[in-house]
Amino acid sequence: MIGSPPLQPAGRSLNERKRQRLFLVLCGIFLTNALIAEIVGGKIFSVESLLGLPPAQIPIGGQFMDFNMTAGVVNWPVVFLTSDIINEYFGKKGVKRISYLTAAFIVYTFITIFIATMLPPAQFWLDLNGTDGQGNPFNINDAFAKIFNQGLGIMAGSITAFLLGQFLDVYVFAWLRKRTGSRFIWLRATGSTLFSQLVDSFVVIGIAFYVFGNWDLGLVFSVGSINYLYKGLVAILMTPLLYVAHYFIDAYLGKEYAEQLMEEAASDGAA
Repeated sequence: MIGSPPLQPAGRSLNERKRQRLFLVLCGIFLTNALIAEIVGGKIFSVESLLGLPPAQIPIGGQFMDFNMTAGVVNWPVVFLTSDIINEYFGKKGVKRISYLTAAFIVYTFITIFIATMLPPAQFWLDLNGTDGQGNPFNINDAFAKIFNQGLGIMAGSITAFLLGQFLDVYVFAWLRKRTGSRFIWLRATGSTLFSQLVDSFVVIGIAFYVFGNWDLGLVFSVGSINYLYKGLVAILMTPLLYVAHYFIDAYLGKEYAEQLMEEAASDGAA
């Protein structure tokens, strides 16, 4: 029939659908975990208390530091892992696209939260939540605002560190892949994460609490070092999960098509 689109081979059409579904699922995991990490990042928890241990009091940068971390560290390792998988099958372009999209959604999330904190509370909501668990007076509207209003400094630091960390991860990953080929998946994944998070760990704290806050450089160095030690350890421990993900993705796509995608990603011709 004149004007009808040309028919594609069934195998090619099926492979393309699988590729699109895989990219959609990976982007969903990446975006969801990044947003959750940003939202819960305002809570600082004690690792020692979690494990039932006394404060560590580690001497770093002239100060004694405990293992106090943002709750966002629970989700960020998943973001790092997913970023490496996207890079493996969809190349630098794929990671850049989801990174830009995620940064835009983080900004949108903070704007929405700020507007929500400015809305006048309903009186019955205040009355129903007027006391805490011990019966003490409690203003839930103030608590809501303090919890969710991260502030301009934290948002600026978070966005800058996120994009800078992602781009460094992408380029180090690609640089290592060109030199190792299809071998040493652990090296390019863990190596790129360790390098990018070295920068990320200090940038976000430096902008949020030194540029916009009242921390000194010694405290920035101390807290940044603790965060980086954690991220580095988790990156190493999560390396086996990268091989597990490769196994299931290759089984889903088919070994031959999966290798084709990885070759295209390595030459930066994918996504």
